[in-house]
Amino acid sequence: MAQVRIDGDTLVVEIEGLDKLWALKSRLEIPIVNVRGATADPGVIKEPKGIRSPGAHVPGVITAGTFRIDGERIFWDVRDAAKAIVIELHDERYARLIVEVADPRATVALIEHAVVRPTT
Repeated sequence: MAQVRIDGDTLVVEIEGLDKLWALKSRLEIPIVNVRGATADPGVIKEPKGIRSPGAHVPGVITAGTFRIDGERIFWDVRDAAKAIVIELHDERYARLIVEVADPRATVALIEHAVVRPTT
């Protein structure tokens, strides 16, 4: 599971517990200007994962780490698909962060409130 918070102008994702070992990461920091948005998406777990690079994937148990698919890097840390959120990024190492959080709705609202939208 991950803890997600906004610290000033930075999105901070802290990986908790043993997931740090599987994901091979303990913390991600993304400038909020590089965050496109977030959605709660329990169905994301059914998507193809791509190639582990590095990471762990045991179907029905855990998907954690960096995966590559269609030329994009995606970071995963999900055990319980019902609590999965997808954070869309641009101009970052990862195209998406797919993480499990305690309260998907509240976390998505936190991110969406902080996201800088371009003015037209």
